[in-house]
Amino acid sequence: MINEQIRDREVRLIGQDGEQLGVMPITEAMKLAREAELDLVKIAPTAKPPVCKIIDYGKYRYEQARKEKEAKKKQKTIEIKEVRLSPNIDENDLNTKVNAARKFIEKGNKVKVTLRFRGREMAHVQSSKQILDVFSERMADVAVVDKAPKMEGRSMTMFLTEKR
Repeated sequence: MINEQIRDREVRLIGQDGEQLGVMPITEAMKLAREAELDLVKIAPTAKPPVCKIIDYGKYRYEQARKEKEAKKKQKTIEIKEVRLSPNIDENDLNTKVNAARKFIEKGNKVKVTLRFRGREMAHVQSSKQILDVFSERMADVAVVDKAPKMEGRSMTMFLTEKR
């Protein structure tokens, strides 16, 4: 809230240099802000009495936007990449999938390893669990199992994250 939008009777005022000017009626605070040719901005509305500051509102908004942008830049987004396997995967194909997952992990992403079952493959679910175990063993130097292998419908999934 700025200038005339502030409806409180009295406010705690902070000057443009950051010095405390004390608690005063809103009319007096508005007068001081006008004299300085700046805006009266409510910066702590929940305080008793609310805290207002005499500042250039346009500059204040610009600074806030810049801080948010800077914070967003430092934020790291973690994506989940998926590697799909089948129960009758061969040794070389498994190595290729392990290498792909290794690249994902090194880039800082999580990896979801999915073992999909089709038709009669559902009868051999327990023997196929070893494929995921072998996969996690080969990734052990760079990744750790985040969520253990679990059946979900016709597929078994496991999550891997970067080793700290």
